Amino acid sequence: MEDRLDYEIIEKKARTRRIVKKTLIYFFLAVWALTVLFPFYWMILTSFKTYSAYNAEYVPKFFTLSPTLKNYADAFTAVPLGKYFLNTAIFTLLTTALMMAVIIPAAFAFSRLEFKGKDLVFTFFLALMMIPNELVIITNFQTITNLGMRNTFAGLILPSVTSVFYIYLLKENFEGIPESLYKAAKVDGTSDMKYLLKVMVPICRPTIITIIILKVIECWNSYVWPRLITDDQAYFLVSNGIQEIRENGFGRENIPAMMAAVVSISVPLIVIFLIFHKKIMEGVSRGGTKG
Repeated sequence: MEDRLDYEIIEKKARTRRIVKKTLIYFFLAVWALTVLFPFYWMILTSFKTYSAYNAEYVPKFFTLSPTLKNYADAFTAVPLGKYFLNTAIFTLLTTALMMAVIIPAAFAFSRLEFKGKDLVFTFFLALMMIPNELVIITNFQTITNLGMRNTFAGLILPSVTSVFYIYLLKENFEGIPESLYKAAKVDGTSDMKYLLKVMVPICRPTIITIIILKVIECWNSYVWPRLITDDQAYFLVSNGIQEIRENGFGRENIPAMMAAVVSISVPLIVIFLIFHKKIMEGVSRGGTKG
């Protein structure tokens, strides 16, 4: 009887410790989530405040009783933000499509084909990842300028049509597919391209979708390269538009309208991430496993 009571006391203490531990963990996670999300909340809140109400706040308010959409209208009329959205969509779609057309065959070649110097070439590719991005931007700028491609979509797109990291990630996934499938396909007379499209791409679809989503986000957030290679409004992206709003004085004076522009640009990426976040996690986790 005493042993049973002792066991129940020990079990109760253990249960209490587990509850306290979970409570502390969830508390700190909640605090961290609020810390991370608060800037986004403040950005959205500010975008709905009127210009006069925002300027009248000597002490910032964490809510507004008179929300307005005028800031969004002002943001799209201060600069041709709609045109910049279209340019960014064209840039993103073309860059992503061309990159996939490059990295999928490259990853297949490094994972399945045998050719002289393959390991040396791939090692050289990986070594390129060690080069600082600033140096690459300088050489790309000189090359595009010498080719006369400044202020063109080709100049915007060409430096971004490949990625060593994505080739590596996809190669690791392709190597996780049993080689016996490839040998069996070759015995049946299947061409390399048909095997790639019919077998490897469908099996590695989660990783390919992840790469596409990450590339879309990367293109949409592009800032430094578009600023360097374009000074013609006809080729401005949304990142250029935000900077233009700020530089023309409108964004510095009308902070709510500036926040409205930032929210408008951020919403597509947030929606994409919320829709495909499971695919992103699945693709990245597959990239870290083999076999």
